[in-house]
Amino acid sequence: MREKWTGELTVEQCCNRAAATRAYARYPLKLVLPSKVACSGIDAVWVYLVTYGGGIVSGDSISCKVSVGDHCTLVLTTQSSTKIYKAVQGKFSEQVFKALVAKDALLVMMPDPVTCFAAAKYKQVQHFFLSLDANLVLVDWFTSGRRERGEVWAFESFRSTNNVYLDGNPVFLDTMNLEQDVSLPISSRLQDFHSVAMLVIYGPRLSSIRKRIEERVGSQCEEAVRKKKHRSSTHGRLLCSFSSFGPSDAGLVVRVAAVETELIYDFLKQELAELSDLIGAPPYYGK
Repeated sequence: MREKWTGELTVEQCCNRAAATRAYARYPLKLVLPSKVACSGIDAVWVYLVTYGGGIVSGDSISCKVSVGDHCTLVLTTQSSTKIYKAVQGKFSEQVFKALVAKDALLVMMPDPVTCFAAAKYKQVQHFFLSLDANLVLVDWFTSGRRERGEVWAFESFRSTNNVYLDGNPVFLDTMNLEQDVSLPISSRLQDFHSVAMLVIYGPRLSSIRKRIEERVGSQCEEAVRKKKHRSSTHGRLLCSFSSFGPSDAGLVVRVAAVETELIYDFLKQELAELSDLIGAPPYYGK
């Protein structure tokens, strides 16, 4: 039986340029393909993932399948933070994402953060299947909630799973799970931090970017911690760490926590700035 997806997107080479050959979406998802984002001379397809009302209501499930063909570049992003509304009758808001990335292709997934409202319950599962020479940039992040309304880490549940497979074999399996506990609420565990992010980079086309990010983040670490495989650095308002994964440590995962969402935006803009040469525009420009 054919799988039923809320959205399907296929990018392939057409007349020597990357193009979306299939773009399908139904409620509550919309796919917006702007006519021009990448600058002239850069062959990249940009797609905005948009939900009706800018969020996901309790009980709704979004599932999206993406295929990136040989030698193509696809950028998936959002227009603003994805809101997760209050759970009704204990029902979760859910997202499922599956990506197939072919030979020498590049998938850049750089959404705005998820923002869970008070009493929200959210879970997402994302699977990335890479060919041996495929490339991936993944940003997955979330905020403490609607701080202007006094909602700080007030959601009931947040669970995000990201799995990366190389030629069918798992190379990166990760789950972030936050559950409220009467004896130890989320706010007590996260303390002054209001935004948490993960950045994953993998692939031969990204090797120079990966190395420079590793050097910059590593330079912020204390000497004693720098000698370890997992390195961490605190400089006041932002905490970051990194580690490698995959064959020959070709992949990099960077984890960041900050007291303000804007600090992570700034961090991502700086660390991903060199992506402009591949995707045709600065990551998170104007954010």
